[in-house]
Amino acid sequence: MNAVQKTSLCAAMLLAGLLIAFSIGCGQSGKTPTAAGGHETDHAVAASIAGGHGHTHSHDNWWCDEHGVPEEVCGQCNSKLAAEFQKKGDWCQEHDRPESQCFICHPEQEAKFAAKYEAKFGKKPPQPEG
Repeated sequence: MNAVQKTSLCAAMLLAGLLIAFSIGCGQSGKTPTAAGGHETDHAVAASIAGGHGHTHSHDNWWCDEHGVPEEVCGQCNSKLAAEFQKKGDWCQEHDRPESQCFICHPEQEAKFAAKYEAKFGKKPPQPEG
């Protein structure tokens, strides 16, 4: 293999790596099937699958900006929590999230969580995605 071929191969490999990295970035959360036939969301798993669409926001903060709830109760980011919500029957099948956190079906729940954020930080929370 000559120098031009080696350079072309390296460039192709770099491009492929970048495409994989960018395809993992933004988009809808990745979903994995549950035993109950539904789906549970696990951003870490989704982000690790090449070509997945998992959000990779930081889970180090108190608040999940993406879903509008405290990280410690975010059933869309934590597959173990999702399974617990499902076991308790607290699951919106239509929107694939805990019923108690489904702001589509229950907009009043969004106000409840927003009030917690406002009490802690003295300002309105970031608007959740989707």
